[in-house]
Amino acid sequence: MTPLAALEELGCVASRKQLVAMGVPITAITKALEAKEITRVRHGKYVAGDGAGLIATAEALGGVVSHLSAALHYEWTLKSVPSRSTITLPRTSRAVSGFECHWRPLRTDELEDRVTSRIDTVIACARSYDYDVALCVADSALRERTVTQTQLIAAALASPRSGRAKALRVARDADYRSANAFESCTRAIANSVPGLCVRPQAWIGRTARVDLLDKELGIVVECESFAHHGTKEALARDVRRYTALARLGYVVVRFTWAEVMYAPDYVRQALADVVAVRQLQAVRMPI
Repeated sequence: MTPLAALEELGCVASRKQLVAMGVPITAITKALEAKEITRVRHGKYVAGDGAGLIATAEALGGVVSHLSAALHYEWTLKSVPSRSTITLPRTSRAVSGFECHWRPLRTDELEDRVTSRIDTVIACARSYDYDVALCVADSALRERTVTQTQLIAAALASPRSGRAKALRVARDADYRSANAFESCTRAIANSVPGLCVRPQAWIGRTARVDLLDKELGIVVECESFAHHGTKEALARDVRRYTALARLGYVVVRFTWAEVMYAPDYVRQALADVVAVRQLQAVRMPI
């Protein structure tokens, strides 16, 4: 696996240890750094793209790094590697070939830092991108604990009318408990299934902490990644864990990263089918 492919599966932000666990050779990491396909943001930590070069480019153009590129600057996990770097320019500026460009008046603090603020980054992504892409960003921002959901909601309410409803939905649905982009994308799909109400990283008694849980219907949704199931010990541990959940009456639905990212309709239909069965069974799990 290439460093960029591994980074994408890990949310576009990962440590060297995580990349190696995904089967990426150290030499490949070095070559990707030299080619500016990835950036070392600090010792042993990497993000997709050429972060340092992008800031220099934004400064030369009189703009700022924004949207998904700003999210990567803050080391937030994303659904996928952005196809183009994103900058926001003054309204009088022209579009720049090879970049995703946005325009608005820029504040002095933004021009000093050359990167949009955390709150502005979340709201910009929520207004500009699909729900699942934006939810990954918002979850990451809350997980960092530098902004609050109250701040995000207030900023969404104060945002321009076009895109405000999208921003509000993302701000209200964001959850700091979501562990990573894979989980955020799975929850985005689950939120579109009528009758399903999941919360992330929920404990079921002392038996297990699960990725997503609908307590009332007794549905557990697990996001299965290669990084956490690469040994016999990990497989055995999860088999015992899922059996324990079944003994308590829970239905465990498991999805791979590829299914969530490339076959969301399948994931949505599978969840809808399970919800329908549990509703027919009139399941009422003990709280």
